[in-house]
Amino acid sequence: MKILFVSGELTGSGLCQKLIREENDLRLYIHKSDWVDCYDGIAVKVTEWKDHLNWVGNDGIIIFDDVIFGEEQDQLREAGYTVVGSSKGGDLLENDRRLFHDIAESKGMTVLPSYNFTEATAAMEFVKKEPKRWVLKQSSHLSFLNFIGIANDGSDVLRVLERYHNRNISPVHLQEFAEGIEIGVARYFNGNDWVGPIEINHEHKKLNDGDHGPLTPEMGTVIWYTEDENLPLYKKTLAKFKPYLQRINFRGDFDINFIVNGNSLWPIEATPRFGAPSTQLQIELHKSPWSEFLKAVGDGQSYNLDYKKGYGVVVSAVVAPYPYEPSENSYNTSLPKKIIFSETFTEEDMEHVHFEEVSRDKDGYYWAGNYGIVLHVTAHADNLQTATENAYALLNKIHIDGMFYRKDIGTKVYENDIPTLKNWGWI
Repeated sequence: MKILFVSGELTGSGLCQKLIREENDLRLYIHKSDWVDCYDGIAVKVTEWKDHLNWVGNDGIIIFDDVIFGEEQDQLREAGYTVVGSSKGGDLLENDRRLFHDIAESKGMTVLPSYNFTEATAAMEFVKKEPKRWVLKQSSHLSFLNFIGIANDGSDVLRVLERYHNRNISPVHLQEFAEGIEIGVARYFNGNDWVGPIEINHEHKKLNDGDHGPLTPEMGTVIWYTEDENLPLYKKTLAKFKPYLQRINFRGDFDINFIVNGNSLWPIEATPRFGAPSTQLQIELHKSPWSEFLKAVGDGQSYNLDYKKGYGVVVSAVVAPYPYEPSENSYNTSLPKKIIFSETFTEEDMEHVHFEEVSRDKDGYYWAGNYGIVLHVTAHADNLQTATENAYALLNKIHIDGMFYRKDIGTKVYENDIPTLKNWGWI
């Protein structure tokens, strides 16, 4: 099948790689300059995606993986193309957290007090008047700039906001802190109805083991699927968004993150697009061909997705400067970091490796990006503990100079979170 893959910053790179492995005829466009050198030698790359619309035609698929193309997606659908990714209304849900909270509240969900500010100084004045524990976020994907306050008077958040002001970081978003377990619920939507099973996911945002260190885009994720539409965590949350997703003609993967405790649930944010590394883990779990599945989603059709039962784990392998933004002189310009696979590494092992900031030449694979997100390793098993052991066994066969990763992805989930969520009655 002909597939035109339009990427912002390669968050959907694993899906691009999988579609190539499925022997689809794929062309890749990368929008943001910091990523344009990636996937050389892996995908056929183009410099202007609109020049290839006649090539992909109405029988192929156009895939978007970022929240900057929503309006174009709506226009392409009106022109008769099969488009998967998001929509203009979907993009707004991620880019405007306050809007998402308003819609969630209109669906009967309790939302935490949250506020948008066009500049950091206005947020500082607000915190001074409302001294409490706050969570601070900004609009870019540089997650290390986000901050979870500890001080009950907001003094630590004020110090971070002052740095925001000095660096001209805006706009900013404040949300009242809530104690509990963070968990996500996701499902694919075809513009009319849900497609495939319900996804339960646990993200690992902190850089170091034990949830220590700065926030990152993601260090690893646990996912499992269920078809139980009476599951309280789904029925009281994601299921309520169906009429809204129909109204905005959303077609893609829709995810909502929550904080839950024994009595309450609060929606935090929406991810109306392919996530990373959650999509890589979906690739591990899906048995059905992705081209067939995405074609159905884009065309508004139902699809009987064949998938693995049990649990999936993905671990991100990264290098400096991750999780921080690159310096003016890229870390990888002087000597490319080659990805070295052990002598026991097999073709089957490679099915569980998902490249992100990677290219290939005659000597093999190497890191080709600027931000340090090199690759993701996935594994699956009937129980979560075995799945984590399988993922780390595979990582031990991979070496990249300066590579690091968390060594406890999934541990807290099977030791604490799943038993607690079951006890509370959410799953």
